[in-house]
Amino acid sequence: MESVIPDLYASDPAPLPFAPSQGIRAFLLRRDAGNLLVYSAPGVDAAAVGALGGATRILLGHWHEAEFGGGADVSAALDAPLTGERALPIEPPGDDVEVIAMPGHTPGSTAYLWNGALFTADTVYISDGEWVGAVLQSSDRAAYVESLERLRELEFEWLVPWAASLSGPYAAPTDAADARRRIDAIIARIRRGEDR
Repeated sequence: MESVIPDLYASDPAPLPFAPSQGIRAFLLRRDAGNLLVYSAPGVDAAAVGALGGATRILLGHWHEAEFGGGADVSAALDAPLTGERALPIEPPGDDVEVIAMPGHTPGSTAYLWNGALFTADTVYISDGEWVGAVLQSSDRAAYVESLERLRELEFEWLVPWAASLSGPYAAPTDAADARRRIDAIIARIRRGEDR
């Protein structure tokens, strides 16, 4: 696994089946209260996770991770339960991780904030360096905008989505003004009826 920031490691990318230019990753958070794997992805190497202390739980951001990210296989390989949409209910994994309901992209989408890193699944993801949304036929556009408005108010230093272009960065450093500008741009596009 590759180090992103101290105590945060990224799995190798795997192409997203319905968008092969996008790579999906899981991220290991090393914590005194027990390591967590955020997201599920086929590129997770159980031996590499084990070498970094293993994982006590896998936090899913939305159901695509269970279906396309190999959630059950990753869970079995790591002997760590899945929590999140279409899995066990999400209970806060400690005082250092904030669980944020983010309905809209999918009904039970969830974001996590840890140590300045915001994990948004693909409610917000990175496409060729740009922060974008993912409005699906099944998405609730109004709920999506409300969720993005909540995200816009959070203070974080890194955007760490589940999906990002295979050809570009998979995590993005940011500050409050930059994050607000980028999220406002997504909100404006979704309000205009665009899908990203």
